[in-house]
Amino acid sequence: MLVKSLESCAEFTAGDATRLRELLHPDRNPAVMRYSLAHARLAGGVWSNLHVLTTSEVYYIIAGQGTMEIDGEQRAVSAGDAIYIPPRGKQRIFSRGPEDLEFLCIVDPAWRAEDETILQRA
Repeated sequence: MLVKSLESCAEFTAGDATRLRELLHPDRNPAVMRYSLAHARLAGGVWSNLHVLTTSEVYYIIAGQGTMEIDGEQRAVSAGDAIYIPPRGKQRIFSRGPEDLEFLCIVDPAWRAEDETILQRA
């Protein structure tokens, strides 16, 4: 059985400028899975960097309120919302604060650095 706690995962700043903790990744865990799962945080009043993945992604909002932008279309999001981001979708998210926006990122197939391109820094 594989169980990982969020606190046991090192936090780092991702290319999109969110603070991430990678929970599950098939290349780094003894699990047979196609996807990766990470926990993200974004400070209030901040946009993530505009970026593109060659893979599909889902954000699941845990806490806070934000504005999701995909291919120029924007929509308000909040706790309990799931957002599908298609492959090659130009994406970024804004934390409408004052508290952090907190969300899960599920990437399928699993996230790899070579699959991500940062288009514009916030």
